[in-house]
Amino acid sequence: MCGILVVMSPTGEIKISPKFGKRIRSIREMAYKQSKKQRHRGPDHTGVVELPDDGIIFVQERLAVLLPETGDQPLKSKDESIVLAANGEIYNYLELSAEIAKQKGKYVPRSDCDVIIAMYEEFGSEEFMHHISGMFSFALYDKNAKRLLVSRDPIGIIPLYMGVDDMGNLWFSSEVKCLVDVCDTVKDFEPGTLLTVENGNVTQTKYYQPTWISEIPTRKADLTLLRQQLINAVRSHLQSDAPFGSLLSGGVDSSLIASIATQILRERDPNYRLKTYSIGLENAPDFKYSNMVADYIGSDHREIIFKIEDGLDCIRDTIYHTESYDITTVRCSIPMILMARLIKSEGLKMILSGEGADEIFGGYLYFHQAPNAQEFHHELVKRVLQLHKFDCLRANKATMSYGLELRVPFLDTDFLNHSMSIRPEDKMAGIKNQFAQENGRRVARIEKHILRAAFADDYLPDAVLWRQKEQFSDGVGYSWIDSIRSFAESQIDDAEFAKANEIYPINTPATKEAFYYRALFEEIFPGDTFADTVTKWVPRIDWGCNQDPSGRAQTAHTAAYKDK
Repeated sequence: MCGILVVMSPTGEIKISPKFGKRIRSIREMAYKQSKKQRHRGPDHTGVVELPDDGIIFVQERLAVLLPETGDQPLKSKDESIVLAANGEIYNYLELSAEIAKQKGKYVPRSDCDVIIAMYEEFGSEEFMHHISGMFSFALYDKNAKRLLVSRDPIGIIPLYMGVDDMGNLWFSSEVKCLVDVCDTVKDFEPGTLLTVENGNVTQTKYYQPTWISEIPTRKADLTLLRQQLINAVRSHLQSDAPFGSLLSGGVDSSLIASIATQILRERDPNYRLKTYSIGLENAPDFKYSNMVADYIGSDHREIIFKIEDGLDCIRDTIYHTESYDITTVRCSIPMILMARLIKSEGLKMILSGEGADEIFGGYLYFHQAPNAQEFHHELVKRVLQLHKFDCLRANKATMSYGLELRVPFLDTDFLNHSMSIRPEDKMAGIKNQFAQENGRRVARIEKHILRAAFADDYLPDAVLWRQKEQFSDGVGYSWIDSIRSFAESQIDDAEFAKANEIYPINTPATKEAFYYRALFEEIFPGDTFADTVTKWVPRIDWGCNQDPSGRAQTAHTAAYKDK
């Protein structure tokens, strides 16, 4: 995992904006200075490649997780005609490397991302995208063709932004903060797309267009296949040459990932103990269950306790790092940032997590109020396609604020395509049927039923496997959301809030809490240029749901199982 910054002039000559004045005297100095703002993403190495004759410069901040000795970027092809700066992990790089070796003789990849160059050389400027599997954003420049390619993974697990400055230069960076004070326009780079700059023309094509986006699936759930697909996804995500662990909130998603990873790792070492981590206030609801899972799988578990004051102190830093004023993003990111700092202090560079399951299987409690299967699926599609605005953004930027790479097996492309192609009626079974039978006991109205049922043998204790969804910001301690809401509201007086529409015409805050986060965001990222890079996470009000994003605000939060 890394941070990348690329500046290119479509006319072939990068000109420094007058905004920099005489403070910046070269293109290299300008790019290096702006990339420094995301150096927390890659504390191990900074690489710069400038091609003045082509009007392009690359900067890469590296976090060395795979092949640390040879993987410094930007990478160049053997004849140096292709330059690549990439951020992320290519999970099928070993398989691709083997294919390349068969075709071209000996091939030893310098890093997992090195295969991007080889695939481009083999298949050309668009076809090669269909051979790469992983989480990534990258920029590749072909000097012979005078062609720049920029792309982002199908779901947007890895952040990427695009901007244009007042000299017409195109900017691409992993974080918005690199574009502050430089670009006049900034936008989210769309996931699943490939952008090409050639002969002064900019085109963007969609390379990821699965049928489940536009059609209602009709395939019945196969629990055995579903389980195997997730096991395969976790296995592919365990590649690492650096110490790693797993988040373990005590919810079913992170618990399954930790349990599956443990079983896989014990194939090589029967005594292996996975490092696992949970965070919360004193006596947080999640701790009971995370400790239960840790005991069950035999992990080396660390329980991190934080205080309300610790979290409130982090609000401004959290908005800076997440680059968001969305309420649920801020609430959730604070404990995640606190946890990432401690995990990194213990020497880990990579952590597994359970993001994505709620979007794929309808795990949020407001899904209980979906009116029918069609609407249920449409909402799943919407949530999956917005992951880059919410959970992926939060998880990536919160952990990378301390140079900790987070991997999300539920969002493995093969697993995602398989799971999203299951008919919505099967995914709704646990919330629309009054009772279901599992292991000889009745389970009442439980979300993500087919995922749980697929692992209803020896992966988790029943108390965790069939535990109702508890959103992360709730599970760390119910008083956390109550306290941060109360604190934020105390910072905004009635007269100021009455002018919300006038002060913030874009994404006008509806509550004082939202107003406070927006005000801090505007101090850090001033002007409307950056305001619309943020989207607000809100449940389906038209389904009769409470607009507060907390799971506790939904009617389904009351006792999940009546027959314990």
